[in-house]
Amino acid sequence: GNTMAERGRDDPVFLLMISGQIQSAEFPEFDELYCNYSFVYGQDWAIVSGLSEGITQTTKRASTPEKHFVWNFPIDVTFKSTNPFGWPQIVICVYGLNALGRDEVRGYGAVHMPITPGRHTVEVPMFVPEPSSQFQKLLGWMIGTRPEFMDPKFVAQGQGRETFLSFLSFSH
Repeated sequence: GNTMAERGRDDPVFLLMISGQIQSAEFPEFDELYCNYSFVYGQDWAIVSGLSEGITQTTKRASTPEKHFVWNFPIDVTFKSTNPFGWPQIVICVYGLNALGRDEVRGYGAVHMPITPGRHTVEVPMFVPEPSSQFQKLLGWMIGTRPEFMDPKFVAQGQGRETFLSFLSFSH
């Protein structure tokens, strides 16, 4: 199909306005985390205002009984499109420091933005790539790294991910 730039001015355009926040996360085994987010969307979509990606502050686990990590990080972005195909998804990557002081992924997740107007609370299931062999586990432990996706936006792709899942196990 034609991209938005190639289409005539007569095509109807609609807007998707997202105003919200990345509120909190549950990662009971960690003490300090930060979050990186980005939007993935189809070729007929464009951002009219706001940012397509961002990074939160690092936060410590709350001392409340829930022990959540609270960011309350604002997101304000407006998209326009002529076609609902490629509806925007938010990809969230959570990071923390490992024992060697290096950034290490703690979880990946992606979810489509709601399609109905109004207030929504969306929970994003998070998963972490695991080494595919005992040797890789040992090597990762020795050098202080764990598997990561080269491009975190991979998480938002439906096609091809099942191939990846066949040799990696994921845990929520």
